[in-house]
Amino acid sequence: MLCVPKIQSIMATPSAPHLLLLLLLLSLISLSSLPSTLSAGGSIAINYGRVANDLPSPPQVVQLLKAQGLTKVKLYDTDSNVLSALPGSGISVTVALPNEQLSSAAAGQSYTDSWVQSNILAYYPKTLIEAIAVGNEVFADPKNTTPFLVPAMKNVYSSLVKYNVSAIKISSPIALSALQTSYPSSSGSFKSELMEPVIKPMLNFLKQTGSYVMVNAYPFFAYTANTDTISLDYALFRNNKGVTDPNNGLVYKSLFEAQLDAVFAAMNAVGFKDVKVVVSETGWPSKGDENEVGASQQNAASYNGNLVRRVLAGGGTPLRPDEPLNVYLFALFNENQKTGPTSERNYGLFYPSEQKVYDVPLTLEALARAPTASPSNTSRVATKPPSTSSGGDFSPSSAGQTWCVASGDAGEEKLKDALDYACGEGAADCRPIQRGATCYNPNTLVAHASYAFNSYYQKKARRSGSCYFGGAAYVVSQSPKYGSCNYPTGY
Repeated sequence: MLCVPKIQSIMATPSAPHLLLLLLLLSLISLSSLPSTLSAGGSIAINYGRVANDLPSPPQVVQLLKAQGLTKVKLYDTDSNVLSALPGSGISVTVALPNEQLSSAAAGQSYTDSWVQSNILAYYPKTLIEAIAVGNEVFADPKNTTPFLVPAMKNVYSSLVKYNVSAIKISSPIALSALQTSYPSSSGSFKSELMEPVIKPMLNFLKQTGSYVMVNAYPFFAYTANTDTISLDYALFRNNKGVTDPNNGLVYKSLFEAQLDAVFAAMNAVGFKDVKVVVSETGWPSKGDENEVGASQQNAASYNGNLVRRVLAGGGTPLRPDEPLNVYLFALFNENQKTGPTSERNYGLFYPSEQKVYDVPLTLEALARAPTASPSNTSRVATKPPSTSSGGDFSPSSAGQTWCVASGDAGEEKLKDALDYACGEGAADCRPIQRGATCYNPNTLVAHASYAFNSYYQKKARRSGSCYFGGAAYVVSQSPKYGSCNYPTGY
């Protein structure tokens, strides 16, 4: 993780048996065309850094990850103790070839052959290694390892091919400091001096190998450097007016999405709009120095809690709305031996004792169980719509069925705008919430918005991202009901 001083930023008829076989083959072909390491919906994973002398043992960490429902973890090396603790856990891992090995890896394939044998083949496939991060924020490395990056990536890949394990993806996390322009998001561009030597060759390699860009995105850095122009609510995914991109009219309600779209715009500008992105690091510190404005336990809980809910709700960014967000939180533990400002040692969701620094549910199931996702109640996720005192009720769902309801924390203005969209351009069936109709009562904004949002969601076949409405809605797995008003499950 790089602490960037200033980042401006605001996704003949076949017989029945033959027909069945044909459909099965088509399904397999369709599934095999998807990147194997990216989920169909948004996913939350975590970085497991170990720059500390007081962390629990790797087997204990594996049990902690399982208890939290986490199925993906990212390392900064290929530590044998960690990789040996993962088999049978169901947890997949991204490992790393550190920056200091890039020059050797770039010099010849004999080095990467040996590295793959010792660090990959010794554990794979019992350990579910899904990707290798070659270097980390190489463009910002003071030791000038940038020229070695793409040759090293190619050599590692060639070694994987040689040993028939090329299903493992190759990428390299880049910091937002690789951007020359990031505001407005639509003007995103890479630094000119990086373009020909490394950006284009790297993106071309990722496209050819079916891999993805790894991006480390930290709204915290941008906020602390620009508190006069960036609101804390915007940085923490809380209710805010939003920022409109003057070039394309897209409205951003979070700095995180604005930062990602600046990367997407930069990729689009050089002809790589079909390469996917994984957020390899993002987080917020629970403690900082006096000049690290916004570093607090409450803000960290708010950022990570709201981010998790945003990611798991589905959908992408304004520029790539249909591309789910896949995010690795930073980090699992506070790391007491990290250098730099106080914040660097306080990004963890857990203390080394395995006690939570703050409580953030990390899965849809945990979100549904939790009354709050942060101390400030800014990420309320309930098992029933807010304000149900006037007759709201829930009934058990059919297996796999979900509904979309309004968040009472979204604010009146946001709910009204979202309700107007759902009943207008969104073509939701809002007749039942008209005066005198079956779902008019209770006559509250939240109740009416919930019905309209769910109608839209069901008409969209419960597609990922169709229950978001700018953060004003969320998915529940129990059927909402108001008196005689039943919410539809399909159209």
